Amino acid sequence: MTLAGRVALVTGASQGIGRACALKFAQAGATLALAARSQEKLQELAAEIAAAGGTATAFPLDVSDEEQIKATFKAAIAQLGKIDILVNNAGITRDQLIMRMKRADWDAVLNTNLTSAYLCTQQAISSMLKQRWGRIINITSIFGQTGQAGQANYAASKAGLIGLTMAIARELSSRNITCNAVAPGFIETAMTSGLGDEFKQNAVKMIPLGRVGTPEEVASAVAFLASEEAAYITGHVLNVNGGMLMG
Repeated sequence: MTLAGRVALVTGASQGIGRACALKFAQAGATLALAARSQEKLQELAAEIAAAGGTATAFPLDVSDEEQIKATFKAAIAQLGKIDILVNNAGITRDQLIMRMKRADWDAVLNTNLTSAYLCTQQAISSMLKQRWGRIINITSIFGQTGQAGQANYAASKAGLIGLTMAIARELSSRNITCNAVAPGFIETAMTSGLGDEFKQNAVKMIPLGRVGTPEEVASAVAFLASEEAAYITGHVLNVNGGMLMG
């Protein structure tokens, strides 16, 4: 499986699943546009990719800012020539029971997790249409499929990504552009590291494979969907959850 000659832009690339995706893409030969808020972490990742013989450019970006998104994609296309692959991975949580959830926390999660994917996709499409080839991969979540107490905003944003994925797939498939989603289950990342030991132990009991997943395992699924081997897959949600949700 090779991504040689492809240019991939990954949001939320500075850590966790986004970082793992960037490294996996680089190993497969893609040129990387790394987007996230932390310029320092992006520069470190770009240097790591370069040291391994790859090519990566850092583009500091807050995906909750529409003007920043427009400027970043314009700069990435100008510098790298095109965007073949877009991974909408950036995401945040602002957990609270629905009766106590503040509107600001609802808006922040929906803007970062869902609206940004719509805006980033809109900016990438022109490049993909030009070459009549593209891969859009949205990182959703098992909780967008099952819901989760205390995460109404997060679950709604991730469920929205699934609907967005299917709509984009229907709109763009005739131009040889696929759009799919990857739905991770319990993955060991910075986002889950703050959860209590009791919560983690209970979660593992619900996973048939008996362990949490790694960012690299999610990245492998993303890289497959970005490749030629997945050319006949679109509008699909690929579960990477150790069997926590089946069917």
